[in-house]
Amino acid sequence: MATTGNTRLKAARIAAGYKSQQALADALGVGVRQVRRWESATPPWPHADQEQALTRLLGQDMEALGFTPQAGTHIDRGRRTVLAAGAVAVGLTTIPTQAVAVQPATAADDYEAVTRSHRRLYWSVAPATLHPAAVAHATLGCALLPEAAGQTRARIAAALAETLLLAGRIEFFDMRESDRASSTLLRALQAASEADDALLGAAVLAHTAFIPAWVGERDAAVERMTAARTYARRGAASAELLAWLDAVEAECETRCGNTRTALHLIGHAEDVLARGSEHDSPEWLDWFSSVRLAAFKGNTQLKAGHLPQARTTLLGVLDALGPSEEKQTTVVLGDLAAVEAAAGAPEAACGYAVRALDQLERTWYAMGMDRVREVRRALAPHQHERCVRDLDDRLYGWSTTVSALAR
Repeated sequence: MATTGNTRLKAARIAAGYKSQQALADALGVGVRQVRRWESATPPWPHADQEQALTRLLGQDMEALGFTPQAGTHIDRGRRTVLAAGAVAVGLTTIPTQAVAVQPATAADDYEAVTRSHRRLYWSVAPATLHPAAVAHATLGCALLPEAAGQTRARIAAALAETLLLAGRIEFFDMRESDRASSTLLRALQAASEADDALLGAAVLAHTAFIPAWVGERDAAVERMTAARTYARRGAASAELLAWLDAVEAECETRCGNTRTALHLIGHAEDVLARGSEHDSPEWLDWFSSVRLAAFKGNTQLKAGHLPQARTTLLGVLDALGPSEEKQTTVVLGDLAAVEAAAGAPEAACGYAVRALDQLERTWYAMGMDRVREVRRALAPHQHERCVRDLDDRLYGWSTTVSALAR
């Protein structure tokens, strides 16, 4: 009777999305002859590096893949034990390292499609509406991971990391829930690790730097930015991603009162964008551009007291922003209002603030409202003037007040 060979490995290979022996060989960096030997009736035990690659790609241990331990064979499960213990220590749900592959490769396509939709909807849908959908999608991703293996598992993990990053962004920037955002971003980093996506890891780590920076904890923010830059060096980082890291660090330095350092970082980011790079930006990097960098610069110039420069920069940003960039528009209008308030021009300041409120009624953004409130505090010396009273009527009108409390 003809032998059927190592059917366990063959089944795991196909379930993980590698339809041919050549496809698995290419993924492992070995010859197809080696894969044929492993799928034979008497498969030899792979070398240590090949063993690790096989279990990672196919999501099952060696015995489940049809290999029989030989005398003296050392099977190192220490790393898996440490990872699982670490996840429990920080209160995370442990993502199983062994997968029972029941999801087809199309599951990754479908899961990614929803992730992309949520990414686009962030710019137009109210945070209170989008956030529960993103959280539910993340819950689905966690359920799919144990049922996927190989490339399918890696793609789902990457989309899960992006979904959790989106949820964390909403929690921090829109809902002002720093503790919740911190926990969500930690889970996003875990998912990026499962996907082995260094660039996505860099993006998550950079977002975590905002949290301590917002309360003036510079050392913690700098440490997280150092980690983010380290991860970026591990991948093919585009000029836009590297410039965004500069912009994030500049924002952190500005929040901590170091505007000179921040302006230096922004200048470096401008140089990085001007030089460009051979690498394309990740699809998920939709929150940054040269115009967004200029917005960072205008805010830093404002904080540094460089009012004429800030006004010029921010007016240029306002002209360049597209109609779909409503959230950023409210922030820029708020910064322009702050420039005029600092320059002793209350009517101009109120004019920009009212325009920001008009936009906020259409598209809510907590950071935009924060800017308007900061302007109103700066206008305290002019609070008896008609323009400031009119601003108060808008700022504390029924629709604005209810909208702010509801979101």
